[in-house]
Amino acid sequence: MNNVIDYYSRFDEWGRLEREPLEFTINWHYMNKYLPQSGKVLDNGAGPGKYAMELAKLGYEVTLSDLTPKLVETAREKAAELGLEERFNGFHVLNATHLDGIPDESYDASLMLGPLYHLQQEEERMAAVKELYRVTKKNGIVFAAFQTRLRMLLTSIQHPQFWKPNDHMEAIHHFYETGIFNHSDEGRFTGAYYFEVEGIKPFMESNGFETIDLIGSSGVGLLMTKEQKEYWAEQGEEENEKLNQFIIQTAAEPSILGISSHLLYIGKKK
Repeated sequence: MNNVIDYYSRFDEWGRLEREPLEFTINWHYMNKYLPQSGKVLDNGAGPGKYAMELAKLGYEVTLSDLTPKLVETAREKAAELGLEERFNGFHVLNATHLDGIPDESYDASLMLGPLYHLQQEEERMAAVKELYRVTKKNGIVFAAFQTRLRMLLTSIQHPQFWKPNDHMEAIHHFYETGIFNHSDEGRFTGAYYFEVEGIKPFMESNGFETIDLIGSSGVGLLMTKEQKEYWAEQGEEENEKLNQFIIQTAAEPSILGISSHLLYIGKKK
């Protein structure tokens, strides 16, 4: 886990969501669709708190946790900067596999938008999902993010020089079989696990959740080049917004899930 903490201690995760707004926009649309009207929310693996701040603005009582101390501190500072401290019930440095101090069945909704990217062992992934189940109230809503193996496979083939050791076919075959990726270049995204799309629903359902939805957080927008995005922007605000709404509406299409870099699972605790 130290390599993951080192990476996120240096990486501007808040800025990433600013630079790649479509992921946040699509996720937030579906969160708003399924969140309870009010209550307590756990943002587990919250990073710098991008989603947590929006939840707090809507009046939810938010508990924030993350593995990386620097990100937890950044979230605390963001809450103070936005005048949202009173909406937060704690900022915790916690591993998603052991949410120590978080009581059973405490939250009307729980988020886990990152930890499953970095749990390379099956028992770790199971532990994290069992903790998600434990802290969520009966019939509570959960949002869990996954990275997809097929998208990373395509990325490795298209840009091998940037995703070493996936710059030769033996390594790519190994990655495709295992889903495990450890970057050869220091300071790059590493210590990662990528799910097969068809395994996500069974994985969550076997741990006590009822599936509500599974959507591609980047949708078809991930396939658009900078020039293509500029074309739609030049068509005017109204036309560009229609495109964004179309991307959101088609985010749950089965054919889109495999090409999306991130998926958002939405479920209910049985």
